[in-house]
Amino acid sequence: MRSRHARCTTNVLALLMLLAISIIWPSHKAEAQEVQGAEANPYETRKQLFESMSALTGIPWPYLAAVDQYERAMNRKQQQEKKERIIAIHFPDKLWSGALNPNLSDTDPRTISLFHGIGRDGNGDGRAEPDNDEDVLYTMAQIILKHGTTQTDFRIGLWEYYQKARSVERIWQFARIYEHYDRLDLYKHAFPVPVRSDYSYRSTWGAARGWGGRRIHEGTDIFAGYGVPVRSTNYGIIEVIGWNRFGGWRIGIRDLNNVYHYYAHLSGFDKKWKAGDIVEPGDVVGWVGSSGYGKPGTQGKFPPHLHYGLYKDNGFTDWSFDPYPSLRQWEREERKRRQRR
Repeated sequence: MRSRHARCTTNVLALLMLLAISIIWPSHKAEAQEVQGAEANPYETRKQLFESMSALTGIPWPYLAAVDQYERAMNRKQQQEKKERIIAIHFPDKLWSGALNPNLSDTDPRTISLFHGIGRDGNGDGRAEPDNDEDVLYTMAQIILKHGTTQTDFRIGLWEYYQKARSVERIWQFARIYEHYDRLDLYKHAFPVPVRSDYSYRSTWGAARGWGGRRIHEGTDIFAGYGVPVRSTNYGIIEVIGWNRFGGWRIGIRDLNNVYHYYAHLSGFDKKWKAGDIVEPGDVVGWVGSSGYGKPGTQGKFPPHLHYGLYKDNGFTDWSFDPYPSLRQWEREERKRRQRR
């Protein structure tokens, strides 16, 4: 009897243990998935690193994020080769270790300093490694900190490193956008006109144009009726707004990928916008018109449409590229979002 009782007790305990495991395991699994999902978010991971370095150096995290994003936008090919890196900032070996250093792979902060290299130890492990995100970010912070942590100090430090006003202005624009939204995940897009409106477009980039001299068409024409809202396609900052003899009433917006978005032939602007304002996808910036090809106010020399152009900054000038593939993608994405509502 005792043996049967013992077996029964054992079976009951086993069932209770299985029941407990079935209750506890899913919650632990969910927690593990949640942690894994959090670690997989590259924007949050980068932001945490920027915030940690900000606490250490006193430099506002949007400033550090802006420098990193500028390097990311300018060196995309290099980023693809260094996928394990979180930070996009990269220093040449001679600059990091010192031009006269016989060991260009030197990671000893003492000899790097001896040869006037810029490499610094940012995580306290006694090494200054050019492929370590904390060391690289701390080194950039020290370059900026030569003058202080104010806005003016930041711009002076950037100028001394990049030696280009263009680079300083781009980084400052990015910093303002990050500061405004307090996050890094700012890459959603919208189609330039409401997808529910009546419009049409096709690939017209590179076609010949004759007015004002022989040139190519540097954009995609989206034909729509007068007064159809024209919207920002991206998070960005308004660089120019006003009249251009080719584009008429036009507006130019710079995004975080260092791409300039050009909206032309507008009938007018929303009066609340001015140069330096920050916009986001879907913000109405003006309306479809037929302005341009003449002095300020010229209208009606062609059917109403939006000329939409994209220009990439290579560090010295902007060059045009075909916006049609991006427009098709953003149109599909917006239609899908509307279907999910």
